[in-house]
Amino acid sequence: MSKRTRLYETHIALGAKMVDFSGWDMPLHYGSQIDEHHQIRRNAGMFDVSHMGVVDLRGARVRDFLRYLLANDVASLSEPGRAMYSCMLNTAGGVIDDLIVYMMGDTWCRLVVNAGTREKDVTWITKHADSYGVQVIEPEDMAVLAVQGPAARDNVHAVLDKQVGDVESLRRFAAVDLGDVFIGRTGYTGEDGYEIIMPASEVEEFWQALLDAGVAPCGLGARDTLRLEAGMSLYGQDMDETTSPLEAGLGWTVAWEPSSRDFIGRKALDELRESGVPQKLVGLVLEDKGVLRAHQKVILNGGEGVVTSGSFSPTLERAIALARVPVGDETQCEVEVRGRRLAARIVRPVFVRNGRSCLDDNA
Repeated sequence: MSKRTRLYETHIALGAKMVDFSGWDMPLHYGSQIDEHHQIRRNAGMFDVSHMGVVDLRGARVRDFLRYLLANDVASLSEPGRAMYSCMLNTAGGVIDDLIVYMMGDTWCRLVVNAGTREKDVTWITKHADSYGVQVIEPEDMAVLAVQGPAARDNVHAVLDKQVGDVESLRRFAAVDLGDVFIGRTGYTGEDGYEIIMPASEVEEFWQALLDAGVAPCGLGARDTLRLEAGMSLYGQDMDETTSPLEAGLGWTVAWEPSSRDFIGRKALDELRESGVPQKLVGLVLEDKGVLRAHQKVILNGGEGVVTSGSFSPTLERAIALARVPVGDETQCEVEVRGRRLAARIVRPVFVRNGRSCLDDNA
């Protein structure tokens, strides 16, 4: 039987179409996935993402441990509350998971990991934490909401009943702990907003307050098209344990300096850089009529690739995709769709930023 978040009955009452996602019953949409997508781009919407994993690390050597565990380097997070995105790699340089780390102090950090990798993540982290004397804690009965869109922050400020100033002053990729509510100015849509972690016992009241303030409920369908437009990778599609961050368009998340820092997977990545990365992640814009989906073959003069994520873009009103292709300078390709070869343009893998098309300046 699938797991359910505290908001399950609320989703049903709002008319949500529920689907299984990583072993959880989650809302796909509440009537119109496209309307929900536009709501985020133009105003504000909210997602129940309580299926995500929350992992706290505590101990005097938390920073040292994270500098070994992650490909990105938390040494750059000098101020309490600062956050970063990173891959967690295996020894072969493959991506075990991609996650957000909130460095809340010298002895405490909070990780938010993907639902489908939650158990293996905790097992992997615990295996390596012991030698650093770091405790791995999964807070119980927590709920996670993502409130996103150009009006999202104002709506959250309107329903907070305390310490609003601490939240209003948050910079992007930073977090504040208000005791029972943890708020990060992060997201997975390409829009501004917050990700909020709170006791599950309080989430229904908070959700209703946001609903009353005009924040629309949105499902996983819109979340997927939003993140794709923003060029944000999805674990299990755009990368996995067989894919290095260098092949998944995530080389920017690897902190190579200082060269003396050893992290899990570094040796394999160094060797890959030296030998030459054979593939890269690109964006595709379909120029013919059709729909782009994962696993479709991409044909180039220099070889073949594969679509890793694809969909219709509600903002751009055309089909877009992320694809892994051989390294090269080609700007045109074909995608095999139901036995037909359709023309596509290769662009940098960011299609929409802050509600604006990037196609004119990202080719």
